[in-house]
Amino acid sequence: DCLCLHEGNFLNRCLLLFFFFFTAYKIKDLVISVATTVIKVAIAAYIIIHAFEFAKTAYDFGFRVFTEEPMTGDPGVNYTVTLTEETKPKQVAEALEEFGLIRDKDLFYVQYLLSEQKDKLVPGSYELNTSMTADEMLIIMAADNAEGETDDN
Repeated sequence: DCLCLHEGNFLNRCLLLFFFFFTAYKIKDLVISVATTVIKVAIAAYIIIHAFEFAKTAYDFGFRVFTEEPMTGDPGVNYTVTLTEETKPKQVAEALEEFGLIRDKDLFYVQYLLSEQKDKLVPGSYELNTSMTADEMLIIMAADNAEGETDDN
């Protein structure tokens, strides 16, 4: 006795139909599962790549806070910077960047916040040079360096 489909066996036809239905259902689940996994891996890769880029940028910024070189070597170019009572540290940073005394106003502001000269800037006119570091400029503009002032009074 052969259970061939061509003989019209009803049981064989039902089994074959069930097999095709079950296989199609499993293939659909498999495709959905693979697609979901691919999407999850892509999202994870995107997050990892951007987290790495953020970490690298943060490290570079943090490194520059303590190692930033002057804009130029000696002899440099002198600029007169004037601070008033109303001048805020962020305004100082913006002015120094405009003059070309520093590369990055945000970096200078963080350097100011971390320096011993925080809250010690004194109104006056100061000769600053492009060959100075941010720390050297802050020392000159700080209260504990009165001889560094070149105020016209």
